[in-house]
Amino acid sequence: MIELLASLEKLVLTLRQKKNEATKLRKKVEKQLNQVRSTERRSLSGLHSIDKKIESERESISDALEILTQKTSQLDSIERLVKSAEERLSREKDEIEQMKQEIEFSENTEEKQTVEARLRSIYGHIDELATEIQSRQKTAKKIALDVAQYSDIKSKISTKIQKQLKSKPSLRETITTSHKTAEKLAKEFEKKTKAEETAKKVLDKAFTKLKEYLIKKRKAAERAAARKKAAERAAARKKAAERAAARKKAAERAAAKKKVAKRKPAKKTAAKKKVAKRKPAKKTAA
Repeated sequence: MIELLASLEKLVLTLRQKKNEATKLRKKVEKQLNQVRSTERRSLSGLHSIDKKIESERESISDALEILTQKTSQLDSIERLVKSAEERLSREKDEIEQMKQEIEFSENTEEKQTVEARLRSIYGHIDELATEIQSRQKTAKKIALDVAQYSDIKSKISTKIQKQLKSKPSLRETITTSHKTAEKLAKEFEKKTKAEETAKKVLDKAFTKLKEYLIKKRKAAERAAARKKAAERAAARKKAAERAAARKKAAERAAAKKKVAKRKPAKKTAAKKKVAKRKPAKKTAA
């Protein structure tokens, strides 16, 4: 039994080491699997985030483009109005020169006054055109700044979209690679888990058998101890009986000796009495 127990203990230790190694390998694969899945989730999240950003930025660029179109249209309209006003102003100025010549060469006073009245009207119209041109040019300048601003916004958003679009293939490749790796690791993880479970079952079986033998050993030891105690008690009882018997025999011997000792003095006294009786008789005879 001792050799069997030693063999079982050695087997349990070996199986425990194998089970621990299987657990270690399973945890290693599980960690790798979690890391790959985390990378896949992050990549998917990143791709989704990029799509949302691109969608949002396309809406922003659409809004910017709409405003830019409006501003450009306004600028074109104002520039046409300014050009038209400048052309009218140029004609008005030409007409003034012509009227000045008419006044200079006019001999009719009434006709001259009529031309001068027309000339004053044209001057007033020229002032209005100049004010209109100045106002429209100021507005055009402001709108031109808006056009430049929204053109810059559109350009920056377009650049962002292009950068994000360039990053999508890389993310898609990472997702594909991570997914394939995750599938392989999932199979490996399942394999390692089964190996760990098998090692645990074998260890549990061996450990149960070892416990059974240990229980048998303990019970056998208890029985041996009980037998030893019983034998010791029997030996003690035997010794006690022997001592009691010895004491009894000693007591009997002592009693016998005492009895013998009591008898001997009585015989001696009787003999003395007999001798004493005999002695006086001899004297009388003499």
